[in-house]
Amino acid sequence: MNILQINASARSEGANSTRIAEAVVERLRAENPTARVHVRDLASQPHPILDETALVALSSPPEQRTPEQAARVALDDALIAEVQAADAIVLGVPMYNFGVPAQLKNWIDAIARVGVTFRYTEQGPVGLLAGRRVYVALARGGRYRDTPADSQVPYLKTLLGFLGMTDVRFIYAEGLNMGPESAERGFAEAEADLKAAFA
Repeated sequence: MNILQINASARSEGANSTRIAEAVVERLRAENPTARVHVRDLASQPHPILDETALVALSSPPEQRTPEQAARVALDDALIAEVQAADAIVLGVPMYNFGVPAQLKNWIDAIARVGVTFRYTEQGPVGLLAGRRVYVALARGGRYRDTPADSQVPYLKTLLGFLGMTDVRFIYAEGLNMGPESAERGFAEAEADLKAAFA
């Protein structure tokens, strides 16, 4: 089993979302002792944004790309290869201003490539990354689960489903900035979600 852990926090150390993601990976490794784990930390390994330079490089035929354009596309290719090689993907996702971190959006923009991870057909889009289970470890300062203010979960369900990954399990650690008792409760709820995700 190949496990891909994506840490999307702006913090390389001490991130609550990474703490929850690591707990998911520990559970996966307990069930699959020979599993290989690849960790990509988007704080220490930031991926460039999808800007005009990247769009031009991606839309140019490979044989016509400049060395700089080829190098830019290769950065995205590396992330796509990691996802394609993974049997399970664990995303550590904090909430920043009601959305996903810019670091995670850059990763998403890199792996969502037409003809590679999804394609369009006469019947509509088809995701090409089916067969992978995704665990999303969410860390929030407040409480947003099942409320209109939670834009992360609908977005991630839509995006991952678009790429063919429909087996998605969410683990919530919420209320982490609302005092010690609330934080303790939030981590306890995350533990319960984790058990349910592996039931």
